[in-house]
Amino acid sequence: MNQQISGQGRNLTTAIIIVSIAIPAAVAFLILVPQVKIDFGFNTHFLPLVHAILNSSTAILLLASLYFIRNGNIKAHKRANLTAVVLSSIFLVSYVIYHSSNPSTLYGDVNHDGVVSAEEKAQAGSLRYVYYFILSSHIILSGIIIPLVLFTLQRAFQERFDKHRRLARITWPAWFYVAVTGVVVYLMISKYY
Repeated sequence: MNQQISGQGRNLTTAIIIVSIAIPAAVAFLILVPQVKIDFGFNTHFLPLVHAILNSSTAILLLASLYFIRNGNIKAHKRANLTAVVLSSIFLVSYVIYHSSNPSTLYGDVNHDGVVSAEEKAQAGSLRYVYYFILSSHIILSGIIIPLVLFTLQRAFQERFDKHRRLARITWPAWFYVAVTGVVVYLMISKYY
């Protein structure tokens, strides 16, 4: 029986590693490689607002999760985290739909021509640097958070709670940061959509 569980754990670990590499690679490809945009048959311009709502909801659930576990309510802690995972998954699908059907929005691109001119850069001022710092840290941690969340969940489902707690101490603040900065990035760039 122990060998069977160990084998399943290895298979799950392999799947987590594959997913953790495939998702950021697919998203990077989608954003960085110029391609023909897909027409999904509906207007996808509203999706960035949906992303901000999903991110803010995830952040609230993560705060609730922390509250629940600190107060010994394991059942509510588990529900909050699983709901946060579901919302993050919906976000990912929606994010892919949006970026595969719309050009990237550039911070400061007032006239929406896909180029930030020197005049537009001057108008945006030093907030551009703040925006790109927050965006960069958000993107980097977004890729890192995928395996952290999945491995933290794996430890919980395997009832390896000592390892779950140790990993959650890293996962929770990183995931919370990604959720909150997702909202901040939206608020900062929304006037350029």
